Amino acid sequence: QVQLVESGGGVVQPGESLRLSCAASGSIISIRLMGWYRQIPGKERELVATISTGGTTKYADSVVGRFTISRDNVNNTIILQMDDLKPEDTAIYYCNSQTIVAYRGFVELWGRGTHVNVSS
Repeated sequence: QVQLVESGGGVVQPGESLRLSCAASGSIISIRLMGWYRQIPGKERELVATISTGGTTKYADSVVGRFTISRDNVNNTIILQMDDLKPEDTAIYYCNSQTIVAYRGFVELWGRGTHVNVSS
């Protein structure tokens, strides 16, 4: 079974840091793009950061300078380092991958989500 498993969410105070990780597993041939999205209940899911196989990154304007995404292509994992967290970063964070899966071709995968709560 091909899946994404996230970890690292939690409750922190403003200004603190969290580190999210996401690991892809299963019959994966390659992953083109991996990234993190977030969603507040009642609102649309929005892009936080993505990273390509070659390491090209893209960030939402609201997280530039505070969040850093990195990738391990050998282990099909990504890390989102979130520093100087703000209350408006509170959301459910979802991992995403654009994946080539054996015998299935292109599959877009989503993790189940991990909660991040920033409050004083």
